[in-house]
Amino acid sequence: MTWTPVAEAVAEELSGRAGYDPGFLAPGPLVPVPLPVDGTEVVVLPYTHFSVVLRPDRRLAAATVVAVDGAALRDVDRDGEDWFLDPRVGPDAQAGAQLYARNDFDRGHLVRRRDPVWGSPAEARRANSDTFSYANAAPQASGFNQSLELWLGLEDHVLAHAREHDARLVVVTGPVFADDDPEYRGVRVPRRFFKVAGHLLDDGPGGPALASAGFVLDQTPLVEEVLRSEARAQDAPELGAFRTFQVPVADVAELTALDLGPLVAADRMPALVPAAAAEGDGVPMWRPVTAPGELLL
Repeated sequence: MTWTPVAEAVAEELSGRAGYDPGFLAPGPLVPVPLPVDGTEVVVLPYTHFSVVLRPDRRLAAATVVAVDGAALRDVDRDGEDWFLDPRVGPDAQAGAQLYARNDFDRGHLVRRRDPVWGSPAEARRANSDTFSYANAAPQASGFNQSLELWLGLEDHVLAHAREHDARLVVVTGPVFADDDPEYRGVRVPRRFFKVAGHLLDDGPGGPALASAGFVLDQTPLVEEVLRSEARAQDAPELGAFRTFQVPVADVAELTALDLGPLVAADRMPALVPAAAAEGDGVPMWRPVTAPGELLL
């Protein structure tokens, strides 16, 4: 790649980033960076309080993982922040501005902008800026990305639940890649995304115990409409519905071929679904949800 003084300065600054800490939920178990179990080539990019597992062949992240300290979150304004290509990898390994220009795809933050923004004022500002790396972005139809009630609200709801026990949260987020994802401007656009959140419960037999919850969010109708609109050279498309499911964390691990470590065994859903079904709700293992209050935590 061609190096400029700006790129060299950004690379030098990012070279000191520590990234996500697998021991963040101590005294609970280590929750490692989620890496592929099938030998897929990835590059792990550390930032402030989070890491991105970049998949160069897809030019998008296979996963991101962030440590959220709910008791130390800070409000940092996003004004003046610009998206940037991470100079630690080549531009051909990451989708940049061209993918998102003049269409109805948002640059959807995978690590939510506010999640790593905690610690000292300087630390929080660095984390805020780091989330604007294109390696942390994925194409999301605007009606999907902007639906605060679910996609952006899941961490808030799980964090509020976790505060009853511990104010710390680990969130793994990424696309669910499929071989038939539609190609657009040289990038195959994911139709589904996943999120797995882990935190500690105080009611473990030997002390604090890890608990987790998994979600899959489907933007298929919106992606198809955006691509049809592009083909017709029309303005912004009429937005359709997207769907949100609470799912077993084991299913997320299988769908993504990622090693989710102890988050799989810590899943709360298998224990809570039979209890709900016994009450006559007939809750399926892939459980559609339309509001945070419907989540089983």
